[in-house]
Amino acid sequence: MSVLLNRRALIGATAALPFARIAAADARPISYVVPFTPGATNDNSARIVASRLAEALVTSVIVDNKAGGGGSIGADFVAKAAADGRTLLNASTGNLTIVPQLIQTGYDPFRDFTPLALIGESRSVFAVYPALPVSTLGELIDYARKHPGELNFGSAGNGSGGHLAGEYLKLRTGIDIQHVPYRGSAPAAQDLIAGRIHLMIDPIAATYVRSGRLRGLAVAGNDLRDDLPGVPSIAEAGLPDWEVQGGFVAVAPAATPGPMLARLYTAFARVLTDEATVRQLNSIGLAPRLLSSEQILARLRHESETNGRIIGQAKISV
Repeated sequence: MSVLLNRRALIGATAALPFARIAAADARPISYVVPFTPGATNDNSARIVASRLAEALVTSVIVDNKAGGGGSIGADFVAKAAADGRTLLNASTGNLTIVPQLIQTGYDPFRDFTPLALIGESRSVFAVYPALPVSTLGELIDYARKHPGELNFGSAGNGSGGHLAGEYLKLRTGIDIQHVPYRGSAPAAQDLIAGRIHLMIDPIAATYVRSGRLRGLAVAGNDLRDDLPGVPSIAEAGLPDWEVQGGFVAVAPAATPGPMLARLYTAFARVLTDEATVRQLNSIGLAPRLLSSEQILARLRHESETNGRIIGQAKISV
């Protein structure tokens, strides 16, 4: 990532500017690429942020879904886009820290992008089809041990956070469950509700746990659990030191000029410190964090190292 942005310097230099000045006389629309299908947390977070970002930059921000390849198709599109600040990626951290370790991608996550914002640390909800005769994570593990190879789990695709979480669950517990990849979390959730799969570990599951259409067994990730009463943390459910983390990061092509990156960074900073926006992101299970590019990069490198170790230990391949 060729240009890194220091939070304090940028915000200090631009805090007095009205939103209209951030646009810098370029009113062309911005394409905000989501590398998954509509309806999932990645997509929902992008739509929340895009409307506010459009106000900050005084230009249209259009959410563009480019799904497939565990998010690699959309990520590759942005990596190769013109580096003019008009094409951005709402990446899941899995796009940057899992997928490139499993498949050959057309992008290098640490060379081809510059991070702009940590849109939100995510939480993963362990949810099962309600007819499955389990009510706790411990009961699920016991059931899977008694029925090896009979259960499956769905995810947003090969290399997604939900894929890694399911494989990590297998590694931690020794259970034998099969992975079913989808082209996004939304279709996986619909199949879980219909009983065509048994389990998913994904932020989107919270919506259906609240409505009673799925049964929640545990929550891993950030501390947002007030909307899921009775659902324990992953540690409380019996698996402390859960290592699979995730979130969503806004990035630009690495060659984007510094002045444009500074304007974008400042706009994202204003969006993610807006109380209404924070509440909306919290409502879909995301905890936004205002970090510098350097801090985001350090988190991604750490996550990549952790995920690489899990991939090796679990012998994950696609």
